[in-house]
Order: sequence, then C-alpha cells, then structure tokens
Amino acid sequence: MINRYSRPQMRAIWSETRKFQIWLEIETIACEAMARLGLIPKEDAAAIRKKGKFEVDEIAEIEKRTNHDVIAFLENVASYVGPAARWIHQGLTSSDILDTTLAVQMTESAQILSDDLVVLRKTIGKQAQRYKKTPMIGRSHGIHAEPITFGLKLALMFDEFGRAEERLAQVRDRVRIGKLSGAVGTHAHLDPRIEREVCQKLGLRPATISTQIVQRDRHAEFLTTLALIASSIDRWATEFRHLQRTEVLEVEEFFGEGQKGSSAMP
Repeated sequence: MINRYSRPQMRAIWSETRKFQIWLEIETIACEAMARLGLIPKEDAAAIRKKGKFEVDEIAEIEKRTNHDVIAFLENVASYVGPAARWIHQGLTSSDILDTTLAVQMTESAQILSDDLVVLRKTIGKQAQRYKKTPMIGRSHGIHAEPITFGLKLALMFDEFGRAEERLAQVRDRVRIGKLSGAVGTHAHLDPRIEREVCQKLGLRPATISTQIVQRDRHAEFLTTLALIASSIDRWATEFRHLQRTEVLEVEEFFGEGQKGSSAMP
C-alpha cells in the first residue's frame, strides 16, 4: 500500500521484521516451556533466548534454495544459536507458527482500529451536540423532503460506528486464538501445556480444537467485520463529498495549511 494511505503502526505490525520477531518469540517460549517440563536442557533454552536472532535478507536468500519460508527462517536462526538450535521447532508444524503469528497480528491490528473508533465516535458525538439545532434539508432519494438538523445526521453516524465498535470487539476476541498442536492437531509430539504457555504469554487463547490449522471461519469473520467498517466509512465519506458539491455546499472539509487538492485547479 502507498505509505500516504497506511499508518506507521499498522505497517509495522505487518512487516517482515515483525512477522519474524513473532516467529522467534513463539519458538523461544516453546523451548523455555519444554525446559521447565524437563524435556530439554535448561541451558539450551537459555542459549536460544540469548542468541536467537535473524536477518530478513538472509532468510530471503535461503528461501530461494528451500522454497519454504519457515525452513529458511529456522536455518537462519540456527546459524546464530548454534548447537542448542536442535530443539527449536521440536514437535511443531509450520502452521503452528504461521497461524499463531497471524492471530497476534490480527489482534494487534484490531486494537489499533478499536482505539481509532473510540476517538472517532468521541469526535462525532461532540459535533452532533454542537450542531443539534443547526437546520438543514432532509432528503429522500436525493430529493428535498422535510427539515432535519446536521446534528441528527451526525448522531446517525455516531450510532453506526458504535455498532462497528461492538462488532470489532467481538471478532477481536474470536481471532485471538493460537495453536501449537502439530501436523494434524493431535498434540502427538508436543505437550498441550506448552501450547497453553505460549498462547498465554502472547496474549492469546489456545484453540479449543484444531487440525493442522486454526479454522478459517474466524479469519473470514474478521475480514467481514473490516469490510463492514470500511463500507460505513465509505458511506459517510460519500455523503460528505456530496454535501461539499458546489451546487450543495452545506459543509466544507478542513484543509491544512499548505495542503493542495489538485494539480490543475486552484
């Protein structure tokens, strides 16, 4: 996405660096949990925590050979950790890392959006109160109808984004799910206690049941919720765009000092 239309916080969450940071944290916490259960030497888990690192460019080069992103990552981390790296990824499958990481990223993204909705509704609410007695024409199918107030229009907007806020909170909880249950979800090679510890430390809940993956209806609902929020934003943006037409001109958008709207027109 063009940087102008994306936010630094959101870009950071979905960057390659952040993705690999979460991958490394999952692998490290899993090894520390295994050490506490006496499954691997504690000094090896400590070495993984201390020496574990990666280089994005190096992973990309390794992946050209392996054609497998997780294996490329593991090889790169192992080159820094040394002999203790033999325990990294023990009992795990790629989707344990990928899906758990995706849950962290979606949860963090949802929190940013949720915080923004709170600020947006607070601003809309203030403006609705400010203009609650400011008359304007109401329209039916775009045709002049009966008088309303600009505050009423903003109150509708406030209410709509309140529902968006509720939906986002609900779906955020449903995507806050991780899994470390192996290739077919049976925990054949990894104690469920390790899954619980990793998820707890990442702010997630373990999947109640899974296969190789976390079930995709969770992600579909998340994307549907984002689409609903985007459609609300589009609806109100279009409304205010209409109200700024020369022949209507009932509202005007704020322009910052030095801001330009066209390369051809003043």
